[in-house]
Amino acid sequence: MKNIGIKVACAIVLAVLLLSLPVSAQQVYEPRPSEKPSRYQKQQIRRKYGMFIHFGINTFNDTEWSDGSLPPGSYRPDTIDAAQWIKTAKDAGMRYVILVAKHHDGFCMWDSRYTDYDVARSGNATDVVKAVARECRKQGIRLGLYYSLWDRKVNPDVQNPESDEAYNRYMLAQLDELMDITSEYTRIVEFWFDGSWAKPSYRWPVREIYETIKKREPQCQIGINWSIGQDANPNDPDAPKESVNIKPDKQKEGDPIRYFPSDFRLGDPMLPADPDPKLFVHNGKKYYMPFESTVCISKRWFYHTSDTVYKSVAELKEVYQRATAQDNILILNVPPARSGKMRPGDIDLLQKLKKAIGVK
Repeated sequence: MKNIGIKVACAIVLAVLLLSLPVSAQQVYEPRPSEKPSRYQKQQIRRKYGMFIHFGINTFNDTEWSDGSLPPGSYRPDTIDAAQWIKTAKDAGMRYVILVAKHHDGFCMWDSRYTDYDVARSGNATDVVKAVARECRKQGIRLGLYYSLWDRKVNPDVQNPESDEAYNRYMLAQLDELMDITSEYTRIVEFWFDGSWAKPSYRWPVREIYETIKKREPQCQIGINWSIGQDANPNDPDAPKESVNIKPDKQKEGDPIRYFPSDFRLGDPMLPADPDPKLFVHNGKKYYMPFESTVCISKRWFYHTSDTVYKSVAELKEVYQRATAQDNILILNVPPARSGKMRPGDIDLLQKLKKAIGVK
C-alpha cells in the first residue's frame, strides 16, 4: 500500500509539473521549419510511386460525385478482392496504395460507429478498409487513406458556420476510428484530405486534424488538396482566385501554405512545375513540402460503365517521369469495377507501363 501511495503522489507531482510548463516546452504537433526534407518526408519521397483506389457507392451509380442521397443498398459488389487490388499494385512496381475511405458523399468504406451511411448497411457488408489494411500487411505494401473533409450526407449545410463544431467532432472521431481499425494490421503512411474548397480554409480544424493523427501515427504524412495559397474563401467573388488556390505549375518559392500544419502539397490532377519549388511559408518561416501528383489511368476516378478510354503507355510514361522527378511522388488511380475486382485492361496497362519506366 505504501508503494501505491508513493506512485500516486509521484504521478500527481508529474502532472502538476507538466501543467506548469510553458506552452513552448509542451508537445507541439507541427512540422519544424526546414529547407530540407524530414525523416518521414524522405520516406515518402522514396516510396515515389503508388496506386489510388477509388471504390464506393459512386462505382455502382455511374457518377463521380454524389450528394449522400444514394441508398446504401445500391452499393453491392459481388466481392471485395482486396488481395487482387494489392497484388496489382505490387506487381506494377508500386510501393503503397491510397484507399478512398470516404468520398464527398459521406459513404464510409468501413463499419463506422458514427453513421449508418456505410458498408455495414449496404449490399455487401465487407469492411473494405480492414480488408485492404490486412492485405497491405500480408503483401508488404504501405497503406494510405483518402478522407473527404466535405461530407454532403452528414453536413449538408456546409455554408452555415454554426454547423462546424459538431461536424468537426464527427470528423476527428472518424479519423481515430480509422486508425483503430488499421493499427491491428499496419501503420498508415499517408492521409490524403479532399473537399476543402466547400468552405473557407480557416473554418476547417486543420491543426486538430494534424494533432489527432500525429500523436498516434507520427510517420503519417498529411496533405490537404489545394495546399498552397491565401487563407481565404475560393468561392468569395471578391477574392483574387490566383492567390487563393495557386496551381502547382504556378507555384513559386515563398508562396503561403494555405493549410497549416501539413507535410506535402496536393493539387489534383495537375503535375508540378519544372523547376518545382519546395520551400513554402507560414508565419514568416519556411517549410519543405514535396508535391504528390494524382492522375487517372483512364478518364474517371470511379469506375463508370462508359469509361473505356485509357491513357497510352507513352502518355503515362511521360506523366510518371515528370511527376516523380525533383523528389516528388505519383499516385496513379486504378478503380475496381462493380465486380469488386480490377479490370483486366488496367492490369495489362500497368504491366506495360512497368516495363516502359523500368521499375521493379
